[in-house]
Formats: sequence, structure tokens, C-alpha cells
Amino acid sequence: MAHSKNKKDNFNFKSFINLIRQTKPKYWQLWAGLGLGLIATTVQLLVPKVVQSMVNNFSKGVSGVLISGVIALFIISALVNALSGTLLGFFGENVVANLRKLLWNKILRFPVNYFDNVKTGTLTSRLVNDSDQIKNLLSVSFPSSVTSIFQLIGALTIMLFMDWRMTLIMFIAVPLVMTVMRPLMRKTRQVGRQRQDELADFSGKAEETLNEIRLVKSSNAENYEAKSGNQMVNNLFKIGLKEAIYDSIASPLMGTVMMALMVGVLAYGAHRVATGTMTIGTMFAFLMYLFQIIGPVSMMARLFTDLSKANGATDRIQELMSELEENFTAGKTYDVAGKPLQMQNVNFAYEKSQPILKDVSFTAKPNSTVAFVGPSGSGKSTIFSLIERYYQPTSGKITIGDMEIDQISLENWRKQIGFVSQDSAIMAGTIRHNLTYGLNDNYTDEQLWQVLKLAYADGFVKEMSDGLDTQVGERGVKVSGGQRQRLAIARAFLRDPKILMLDEATASLDSESEAMVQKALAKLMKGRTTLTIAHRLSTIVDSDDIYFIDHGKVLGHGTHEELLKELPLYQEYVRIQFKQ
Repeated sequence: MAHSKNKKDNFNFKSFINLIRQTKPKYWQLWAGLGLGLIATTVQLLVPKVVQSMVNNFSKGVSGVLISGVIALFIISALVNALSGTLLGFFGENVVANLRKLLWNKILRFPVNYFDNVKTGTLTSRLVNDSDQIKNLLSVSFPSSVTSIFQLIGALTIMLFMDWRMTLIMFIAVPLVMTVMRPLMRKTRQVGRQRQDELADFSGKAEETLNEIRLVKSSNAENYEAKSGNQMVNNLFKIGLKEAIYDSIASPLMGTVMMALMVGVLAYGAHRVATGTMTIGTMFAFLMYLFQIIGPVSMMARLFTDLSKANGATDRIQELMSELEENFTAGKTYDVAGKPLQMQNVNFAYEKSQPILKDVSFTAKPNSTVAFVGPSGSGKSTIFSLIERYYQPTSGKITIGDMEIDQISLENWRKQIGFVSQDSAIMAGTIRHNLTYGLNDNYTDEQLWQVLKLAYADGFVKEMSDGLDTQVGERGVKVSGGQRQRLAIARAFLRDPKILMLDEATASLDSESEAMVQKALAKLMKGRTTLTIAHRLSTIVDSDDIYFIDHGKVLGHGTHEELLKELPLYQEYVRIQFKQ
């Protein structure tokens, strides 16, 4: 936050242009739109000259040719201008669409530790709100401002050749208007940046609260969340009030200055006509050019406001784009089947002052079952996170066969791992979608029913109204915990992993659901190297090797019987579990 506050208010064109280049825009739309805009502006600039000639010749009668010419110029200008705006609008929309794709693809490839420190709602705000500021600049302000600049320069140039004294007033007045507006525009920039930051915070809070709405309800926390959210809304309201005040001052101030300019030009022009140093036609033309200038000057003021908003958005998006992402393809393709998995003297800490794993070593032989047991918070799930390569060990190494897992491409490594957790994630969508999630192959209904049968899930899916096409709701709220677990197991069957990791897969289930899930897991574990975290004795006793972990250290390992004989802490652990 402090970083952004220290940034200059001036728009960083280099940063903005670099960001736009990354979207690989369709430059032909830009140049074609600008070219047509220049043509439309040129046609508009011809109108006052034709009117000047028409007015000066009124004494000789009304010229039908000149009137037809003026009407034709208006129509041509409008059509060409519309085409120009359309092309420039397409250019802006294309850039923003590609920018959002870039951001979305980038965010999805951030490592897990990035999401530990940033709220997902904040990222959503960057993806939607900040890119929307750039969209407004490119699709609305920029196309209008380009033609406005053409019009402003063209009108002032023609006016200079027509009458330099009258034009001198304009050359003095326009910079004067910008000088008067500058402090106001700076304030608008600051408020715009504050609004985007506050909007990101509110978006993050709203998403977090709504994702955990059941916790809110069960905790009677509605009033707390309402108060917290209302405070953020009030902050946004206060910022909005400032923005409304500055906007309401800007328009009348601009209008007053332009009205004073118009009165001055009219008065001076009337004097010139009265003294015979200017024709009435020239004065009419000047007034028409003056009207052509008023719009562009107002548009330029809006452009500066939009530039300031886009400046803050650009900074934040560039910060996202500069974050390191996971490289899925670097490394070798390696078949892990039939190879031992080892962790050797691994240390790890999420923060330097709080070590989680301390000199942890273990070996999982091919097609064996290795269990990790110990008190909550001892580091068992962290071991799984390191194997999944969500994090990197502080020291030590993890190997599969004769290769460190870091040398295997991330895509290839994760493709060979199946993971079933205590609260198996379910995506909004159909059962079919959830079974095939992340898989590129096409699967027949017969194949899907087969894995559901293996997971003892075919019965309840058949009872559902739409079978495989049944919607499970956001985060799988329309299926029970046991059903969710069996769907996760069916998905693991479909992936056919070489290494299976089970993290408290039956911990939250009732006895009946646990029995069904245990039967499904027994099938799934056959012929695979299986790592399991478990509290219940029923899932521990049959393991080939059990590692007892406490405070991030391996205190002993062996079979259930061996640990009962040799490790008092394990005896106490089993005694507590047996009581439960």
C-alpha cells in the first residue's frame, strides 16, 4: 500500500504501453480507426469554412449547392466517425479481453504460497475492476480523445490562418483552462486510486464471507459480518462522496471557463464586425470552431481522470504480471511406477521463525502403504504439501527412484499422483464434470459408471434425477460428505495414479459412510504406493510402515506391533484413539 502511495501521480506511459504489448493487440484496428478519425475530423473542420462562404454570400441569395454541401459533410463526418469509433472500440475490447486472459492464466499458475498471503477476492478485484478501468480508457476515453486532439489542433490551426488575433485568445485560453483544472484532476487521481484499493478490500471480504456462509450462520456471526461489511461500504461511500464533489466541481468550473471564453470571443468578434475588420461569415465560422473546441477540451479533462484511474490499475496489474509462476513443463518426463519415494533430512518453515518440519526422513517402498500419525499440527499435512510440490523444502531433498522430484516436470509429476482429502473439493457443475476435472481425455458414460461402481458411488448417482449430469451445487453442497468422498475416490480411479495420498479421508464420516469409503479405498490402494494420514486405528494397523511424527520430527517408525513395543508415545496415542 505504501508503495503505491509513493508513486508519482503522472501517468506511466512506458508501463502502460508494455502492458498493452503483452496482449498482442490488433494494431490494424488502431491505425484504421485513427485514420478514419482523422478523415472524419477533417470533414468536420471543412463545415465552418463552407458556412463562412454561405453567410458572406447571403446578400446574393441562398445557395442550394452550399446548403447541400453542408448537409453532405455532416452526414459523411457522422458515418466515418462512427466507423472510426467502432474500430477503436473493437481495438480496446480486444486488448482488455486478452489482458484478462493473460491475468487469469497467470493467476492460475501462481504457486500455492502466493494464495496463502493474498485474499482471493482481492485477486478477483484486480481481474475484474482494475482491468475494467483499462477497458474504459481504451474503449471509451481513448477513441474519443484521439478524434478530440485531431479536432482541437485542426480547429486552432485553421483559426490561426483565418484571424491570428482571435486565435491568440484561444491559445491563451486553452492552457489557462488546463492550469485551472490541474489541481482538481490531481485530487481526482488520488481519490480514484483510493477507491480501487478499497474496492479490492471489500471484494475480498465479501468473497471470503460468502464462501464460508455456513460458518457465519452456525456462529450467529451475521451481525458481526454486517458491521464489518458496513464499515467497508462506508469507507467506499466516503471516497465516493469525495469523487462526486470533485466531479461536480469539475463540470461547472469547465463550463464557466468556457462560457467566459465564448462571451469574450463574441464580444471581440462583434467589435471587429462593427469596425469592418471582420466579416460576419468569418465570425460565424469562428464560433463554430469554438464549439468544436469546447467538446475536445472537456474530453481531454475526462481523459486525464481516466488516465489516473488506469495508472493505478496498471501498477497493480503489472505487480501481478511480475509475480513468479509455476513452470509446468521444465524438467523430465519420468515414470514413477515401481520406484521408492524418499524424503531425506527435510527441513521446512512457512516463516523462518517457525520451523514446521525438522530433519524428516522416510521411505515408501513401491506398492506399499505408509501411514503418518501423530497429534494435530505435527506437520503431517505439510509433508503431503511438499510431495505435491506446493512448497519447496528449506533444506534436504525428496526423491523418487534415483531422481529428485524437482527434476521431473511439474505436469508429469502431478499427473501421477492421486489425492483424496478429508474434505474432498467438489467444483460447481455436474457429476460428470467433477469426475473428469483436469483430465484431457474423452470418457464414455460406461467408463464413468465403472469408476463410480469401483468407488461404491454408482448407487446414489443412479438415484439422482439426472444421473451423471446432476448438478452438485457450489462446493458440492447438494451431496453429503460420504458421497463427496466417494466421488473423489471415483475421480482418483479415473486418474489411475501411481502414487496415492490420503489425508484423513474418512475422518468426518459416520460409521456407515466410513465403511463404504474404506471398501472403496481398499480397492483404490491395490497396486499403488499409498501414503496416508489417519487418526483412526482402523486405517493405521494394516499399514506396511507407520511413521510417528510430533512437533515436526519423526520419533520412530515400523509396523503397528513394532511401534507398540518400542515407542511409548505411540502407545499413549493408540490408547487415546482406542478410547475415542
